[in-house]
Amino acid sequence: MPLTDLPLDQLRAYRAETSEPEDFDAFWEKTLAAAREAAEGSAAEYRPAPGPRLHTVDVLDVRFPGWGGQPVAAWLLLPRGAEGPLPAVVSYIGYGGGRGLPLEHLVHSAAGRAHLVVDSRGQGHDTPDPDPVPGTQYVGGFMTRGIDDPAHHYYRRLMTDCVRAVDAVRGHPAVDPDRVVVAGASQGGGLALAVAALAGDHVAGALVDVPFLCHHRRGSELAAFGPYPELADYLGRHKRVDPERVFRVLDYFDGVHFARRATAPALFSVALMDPVCPPSTVYAAYNAYAGEKDIRVWHYADHAGGGADQTAAQLDWLTARGHTPDGHPPKEG
Repeated sequence: MPLTDLPLDQLRAYRAETSEPEDFDAFWEKTLAAAREAAEGSAAEYRPAPGPRLHTVDVLDVRFPGWGGQPVAAWLLLPRGAEGPLPAVVSYIGYGGGRGLPLEHLVHSAAGRAHLVVDSRGQGHDTPDPDPVPGTQYVGGFMTRGIDDPAHHYYRRLMTDCVRAVDAVRGHPAVDPDRVVVAGASQGGGLALAVAALAGDHVAGALVDVPFLCHHRRGSELAAFGPYPELADYLGRHKRVDPERVFRVLDYFDGVHFARRATAPALFSVALMDPVCPPSTVYAAYNAYAGEKDIRVWHYADHAGGGADQTAAQLDWLTARGHTPDGHPPKEG
């Protein structure tokens, strides 16, 4: 794969020119308040998960109230026999995927953390997305679903689910509510970034890996594969649609705007040969991020990023910040 974007020195200085909606904060305050009101009196439900028995991990099949109080599926993996309250990781899934099987998500519980794996409505098998605006024109995927109005856009619903996942896991007796970290790659990274802003001090850290949903306009112009080309396809087919109106709607869901509001410590990653999430879109969010931050740069990687090496870096980063079962970072020497 060739390099897909600007040279690294220019990426480090890159600042996105994005138009932030004047009512951005009010929009999200109203959205989350409505979701919590709709779920009033409803609590997350936890049941033992069927499937192959794991001897060191307990797996719970979860349903928690998300957008409109609608049930959202998740797995909660808990290290068996660990004494709580435990640090927790809430992870979100890449585009087109769902929570999958618990066997796919064993790293964090093996490291002694509680791990909530959140299904993506309409993408995973276990959480439907009753579309509130049937008939809205869109092209494949989810990027233009509800594109006529931010109130109807798909990512308003999904991002609300993701914030409500943090609300749910903080209430579980095995979890330390002050040590909840959000995480994800690609779409999951963009969702983790959004939640880091929207959940405020309920989030103690963020692992933002090759994030999607950042600087949509530039993504639509540069990305060769993945979800961003859905925007170019839509605008190419619907030539009477004003592109500025489309990007004004997407501004409510842009990671650059969330980054300016997120203050939890964060570890990002970027791949310089990424044809799905162009590096400048990642740096647009990273350079805007308001909290303590670091980034791992994978020079010769595509959208897979650092793979297991990035996971190892994330585990070290969490441990150094006391996101361990005993709450203490390792002693020097």
